[in-house]
This record gives sequence, structure tokens and C-alpha cells, in this order.
Amino acid sequence: MGPLTLGHYLSLGGVLFALSVVGIFLNRRNLIVLLMAVELMLLAVNMNFVAFSHYLGDMAGQVFVFFILTVAAAESAIGLAILVVLFRNRAAVDVAELDELKG
Repeated sequence: MGPLTLGHYLSLGGVLFALSVVGIFLNRRNLIVLLMAVELMLLAVNMNFVAFSHYLGDMAGQVFVFFILTVAAAESAIGLAILVVLFRNRAAVDVAELDELKG
């Protein structure tokens, strides 16, 4: 088995991204699974950034990944806080039941 190349990393990133897109489209009912699929999508993109950064010998992609991870952590914290409040009020995390919140 030879060394891992840029194509290996990009292929894995593409598979993870496709898996997260399938997770979003197949599961539109559970909010927790939707949040996990979005996080998996961001991590797939981050892996591609790191792979290109290493391949090109430039640190800009890796620095950009830190900013993406910071935004993703904030998004997860806020999303889970909203999820906890909705579960306390509605006793469900079904996305179909949350359409009543529209203004």
C-alpha cells in the first residue's frame, strides 16, 4: 500500500460530504440528526481545506479551518440550547411540529 495522496483525502471528504447531504434529505424529522449532518458536512469541508493546505504548503487553509470550527462550535451550542428550550415547551424534537413557530 502506497502513501496517502491528495486524492485519498479529497475522496474521503467527498464521501463524508455526500453522506451528510443524504442524511439531511432522508431525515427531515429529527432535529438532532439534522444538526449532526450539518456538522459532518462542515468537517468534510475542513478536511479538504487541510488536505489542500498541506499539499500546497500554505498555512492559510489550516488557519481558515480554525475559524470554521469556531463558528461551528458556536452554532452547535446555540442550536442545542434552542433544542432544549423547544423540547421543554413541546416535549418533542420533531421538525414537522416546529412549523407552528413561523411568524
